[in-house]
This record gives sequence, C-alpha cells and structure tokens, in this order.
Amino acid sequence: MKLHSKKYGDKGQDLIVIHGLFGMSDNWSTLGRKFSKHFKVHLIDLRNHGRSPHSTEFNYDVMCEDLIEYIEDYNLKKPLVIGHSLGGKVAMKLAFTHAEILEKLLIVDISPRRYNTNFHENLLKILYRLPLEDFERREDIEEILAETFENRGMRLFLMKNLFRNEHNKFGWRFNIDVLLEKVSNIQEAEFINSKCNVPTLFIRGGDSNYVTSEDEIIIKKHFTNFSISTIEGAGHWLHAEKPDLFYDEVIKFIC
Repeated sequence: MKLHSKKYGDKGQDLIVIHGLFGMSDNWSTLGRKFSKHFKVHLIDLRNHGRSPHSTEFNYDVMCEDLIEYIEDYNLKKPLVIGHSLGGKVAMKLAFTHAEILEKLLIVDISPRRYNTNFHENLLKILYRLPLEDFERREDIEEILAETFENRGMRLFLMKNLFRNEHNKFGWRFNIDVLLEKVSNIQEAEFINSKCNVPTLFIRGGDSNYVTSEDEIIIKKHFTNFSISTIEGAGHWLHAEKPDLFYDEVIKFIC
C-alpha cells in the first residue's frame, strides 16, 4: 500500500515518524518542521488513518509491510524511526523483522507487550453511533462527545479526524468500520520474541501507565542496546503536552 506522508526538510538523515491509533501525520507537523532543521522528515499516515488508503486488513504484518514499501519507494538508507503508541509497536515490528534497515529507534510511551483494547473498542462504538450526517457544526459534535469524554484534549484529538466529504457532510478520516471490527488485532506482541540490537530509546510520560517498572524487565529481556527516558508531568501524548522537552530528548539520542 502506498502510504500518504508529509515531508519536511532536504538535508541530513531520513527520520520517519509514525503516529498512534486515531492519529495522523498532521498531529506531528509542528515537531516535524522543528526536526527538519537536522533531518529529512517523513510524517507517515498508517493505513486506515489520515489520508492513506483504507483497507479491510489491519494488523502489524500489513502495517510493517506498508512501511517497508515506503522505505523502498523513497530509497531511504538506514532511517531513524520514531513511533508513538500504536506507531511504536509498528516500529518494533519493523525492528524485530528487518533490523538491518534501521539506524536507531525511538519508542514513545508503549512497551513490547500485549495491551487490552476494550477502551478503544468502546470509544469506536460511541463514534460509530454518532449520526454525523445530521450535524452542521463541529461545535455540536463536540457538545455530544463531551457527554462521554470529559477530557477536552481527547475530544479535540478525535475531532481532528473530522472532514467534510464531497456532499459537504462530516465524516471520519480513519476507517471506523474496519477499526471497529479489527482494533483487537493490535493487542498482540507475539512478534517480540527474540533480541533487538538496534539502538533504542524508550520515552515515557511520567503520568502515563503505558510503560511501567514491570515493563522495564520485558524491555531489558528483548533489547540489547536501550535506554529509558521519562518526561515528568506528561501523560500518554507527551510529545504534544511537553513538545520542547520531548524534542530535546530525541535530539540528544539521535544527533
């Protein structure tokens, strides 16, 4: 599959950034421009997300194949890869199956283990039941979402996926039908079953529970060359909550 991407910069090493579930390349535009001072930045839209094509297949195998195809199409030599959440597990899948094509790996607030997706399935069911064709204003959609999601940051994150179709009606950029059916596929981590020698930095949010002290044991078991950095006062979307601190951690590791 030919993935959509936003590209910034024309000098330095190639840097690929992979968003998380329900995300898109747009979420990383500000940091992407900042990284482009040093790198050729590729902000990827995963399949069934953003402006990349939709497909009935959604699992780590096909997402990793998409990424390899992108690297080959653009003739990228030993790129650096940043992956957040779902994107971090896609990046780990790539590292455990094609380590030779990578230079360094940055995994953002996710661990090499299985995660429950009940929350995401329930969220998708709520969004699926929204009659988007009946709404004229984004504000009205947010008002309805506020009844379920108190956190406005979460609501705005989800609503970045809203767009108007050819009939000027609202729709979701992500493939809600396939994600609802197959989001449980991203729970798995069976591909993490050996040793990864790619230099890897795990960056976690101090207020997040996605990378625990127990996870450090798993990381040590499977990564031979790793470090872990914590950004205090940040949650799961640490790159959006503390962008300057996040940028500094990334640059320290890859420059």
